[in-house]
Amino acid sequence: MAKRTSGRGERDLRVKVKTARGRKLSSTLWLERQLNDPYVKRAQAEGYRGRAAFKILELDDKVGFLKPGARVVDLGSAPGGWLQVAVERVNALGTRRGKPVGRVLGVDLQEVEPVAGAEVHQLDFMADGADDQVKAWLGGKADVVMSDMAAASSGHKQTDHLRIIALGEAAAHLAFDVLDEGGTFVAKVLAGGAEGELQKLLKQKFTKVVNVKPPASRSDSSEKFVVATGFRG
Repeated sequence: MAKRTSGRGERDLRVKVKTARGRKLSSTLWLERQLNDPYVKRAQAEGYRGRAAFKILELDDKVGFLKPGARVVDLGSAPGGWLQVAVERVNALGTRRGKPVGRVLGVDLQEVEPVAGAEVHQLDFMADGADDQVKAWLGGKADVVMSDMAAASSGHKQTDHLRIIALGEAAAHLAFDVLDEGGTFVAKVLAGGAEGELQKLLKQKFTKVVNVKPPASRSDSSEKFVVATGFRG
């Protein structure tokens, strides 16, 4: 059962969660963090499927790659928060009069609940021919390929770091095949050393590569995002 505690006279109280019988302390701490996370509350209030939506909002606010009319591919798109943001920003529903209408394509291994304005497919993006399938669905090349993918945690920090970097590199190679000249690639990485090879690879293919830790990324996380713009083709 959750209880609220605060200092004298405070009305905005912090939720404290008691550890229930049979539940691990780590699960209790995670639940408590979720209940007190302002981004979780904002996501619920604004209709986004998760707090991760604010990461791509903040990245786009800083760099500006989700433009009206852009064609976007979101790899590992479940649960769909990044799709929701992309639909809004590229005007995929055509609700912003006078602005070009974009396209948003989501790809994931698992089934994703439909998102208005986005086309979502189940596909292993690392399978043979995945790049051609993505271009066929999109009707051409993409302006943006983005990925918030993370491998399931093993509990070993260095192993998890290497797994996420491997996913980022695989996503980058698909981006090389499906991006139009001048396009943008966005991917999650974990600081830890091995990301240097990915950075080196991207600098060969794009005119500018920056690393950004958006405010929505938790301060105690080593997560950051690499944003590569100006694909050389």
